[in-house]
Amino acid sequence: MSLKKVEFESLGKSFALFFLSLTFLMSLILYNNYLLEKDDLDENLFTQMRLCSFDLKCTQFEFDFIEAKNKQVYTLYKDEQGPYAFFSIPKDSSYLLKLSYPLQDYVNERKSILNTYLYKFLLSLLVLALISMFFSWYTLRPLRQALTHSDEFIKDILHDFNTPLSTLRLNSSLLSNTFKDNKKIGRIEQAVQMILNLQNNLRSYIDESPLQSELIDLKKLLQERVHYFSDNYPDLSFTTELDPMSVKANIDALTRILDNLISNACKYNKKGGYILLRLDASQNILSIKDTGRGIKEPKKIFERFYKEHDRGLGIGLHIVQKLCKALKIPINVQSQLAKGSIFTLDLKEIREED
Repeated sequence: MSLKKVEFESLGKSFALFFLSLTFLMSLILYNNYLLEKDDLDENLFTQMRLCSFDLKCTQFEFDFIEAKNKQVYTLYKDEQGPYAFFSIPKDSSYLLKLSYPLQDYVNERKSILNTYLYKFLLSLLVLALISMFFSWYTLRPLRQALTHSDEFIKDILHDFNTPLSTLRLNSSLLSNTFKDNKKIGRIEQAVQMILNLQNNLRSYIDESPLQSELIDLKKLLQERVHYFSDNYPDLSFTTELDPMSVKANIDALTRILDNLISNACKYNKKGGYILLRLDASQNILSIKDTGRGIKEPKKIFERFYKEHDRGLGIGLHIVQKLCKALKIPINVQSQLAKGSIFTLDLKEIREED
């Protein structure tokens, strides 16, 4: 069962949250138990030393007799030679019994404790990963169901649009042939085309299929799109500075990117404004400049459903960014309120040398 990008991101973030939280808590518990077991090792050693001090019938300790000068008895000490303790000798207060545990044996026992807890920790990580994946997948189910219902709803709407849109296009075309140069019919055709653009945007929004690349004459494609929009927006002036350039990309995705950017430049332009398209082959840059209203929050403009005007759904530029990522085309925007915006596409990754 394939996951969409948003579902995969949600699953990854949920898994990371569950896994890191549980791992942190488990680490604290295991570390605390490790420290307690180290203390138990010292306490057991001291208890054994104390029992051994009564009869010296023990082989794991080394013993010696030293003068009792400022020595504290019945206390476990540790130095570079290992742990040791002093014990009093009955009927002799001038000497003390010193019992020592070999350093190497002591180090080995501590290593054994450490290795045991490392094994427990690794085993715990595996268990926690499985638990985290289960909970992450469980929490993802409502999102998957919501996205599935949303996609199915959009697909149904798009399908239902086809018949009335086909009827509108056919009849507007007949009217256009009958009544030449009629502005009202032109506005009807423009409105129908806007609905078609919205329909294509919605298809792009839900489409997750891989994109097939082909060689594209970008200059020719730009000229075709400019010709199309100049007919629909006769009150705007279009200027092109296009160097010859070939790119390898998906023609439908690239056309959708250009149409969305040019359409926005037209819709939000001022009356009598202009649009400049510059294709610079030396820099591998395509820029689309307009004299429109400008953008208040350029950093948010590519966010899904973000819009600064009443019209539209706020998914056009999100789709542009989505398709740009799929085609490996970095996109940037510069904007000033009441002066206009410049969208820049870096075509270096898809450029094909002539």
